Amino acid sequence: MKKIILLLILIPSISFGGTMNMIGEKGDPAEVSKVILVKMYDNYYEPNKFEIKKNQTIKFIVYNYGELVHEFNIATKAMHLKHQPEMMKMVENEILLVDRIDKKKMKELSKKDHSMSHSHSNSVLLEPNQSAELIWKFYTNADLEAACNVPGHYEAGMIAKINNL
Repeated sequence: MKKIILLLILIPSISFGGTMNMIGEKGDPAEVSKVILVKMYDNYYEPNKFEIKKNQTIKFIVYNYGELVHEFNIATKAMHLKHQPEMMKMVENEILLVDRIDKKKMKELSKKDHSMSHSHSNSVLLEPNQSAELIWKFYTNADLEAACNVPGHYEAGMIAKINNL
């Protein structure tokens, strides 16, 4: 019985990891074939769609021009929906505030709960007037989107479609 319970506990993390590997992985800077500038405003992206090719490595240079904290996360819709409770937990623990990220609290709480570190290779989380680079190698022709999973932002339409050529 203990083996079955352990297996049930491990299946969700195995499933999520497998899904991540199916859509892509952190890209090698030496393999970048395209650079895309992404501007985040309050609840929308410019551009609001990206064209990619399977096995292409893209560098996204992401700027947050909004007045709120925003995320740029590459995933399927199902993966975004699975990630949103984690983001809500960051709000509930006062890590994610309206216009800033409490990095000290993030570091402290991530020692007990790794999901509080928000260290995903397919995502950047930015305060207003910050920028970051994300290099991603796409492995799939699946329907992907870049989205902000800060509570309420996805629902408000902060989504950019990723179209496969």
